[in-house]
Amino acid sequence: MEQEFDLVKDCSQKILAISDTMEILNGKWKMSIIACLCYKPMRYSELLKEIKGISGKMLSRELKDLEINELIDRHVLNTSPVAVEYQITDYGKSLQQLTNTIADWGFIHRKRIISGMKRKMDNKL
Repeated sequence: MEQEFDLVKDCSQKILAISDTMEILNGKWKMSIIACLCYKPMRYSELLKEIKGISGKMLSRELKDLEINELIDRHVLNTSPVAVEYQITDYGKSLQQLTNTIADWGFIHRKRIISGMKRKMDNKL
């Protein structure tokens, strides 16, 4: 009986931890931003170009959220005109394995879905 309680408690704690994580990484863009910055520091315009489909307003909002959560740092460069560069923090780097795992799963899933669609199309012919 106690062991069942521990399993439920462990499950509840895991769900709470997942909820906390999803709250910080919510939305469609944050993981893409983190993944880009794991490779190298990037300027705002570079991120805007690299992350297809994100608007400038959304990128600004997401960058602010990531900075508040200490996952990235914002550096104002001493250039003319002034440029801003973003880089992943050491704490943010702890998400690199997660971004790699998500990307790996995404590759497998895309391949599976595309091959399934091809099989369906072949069966119709």
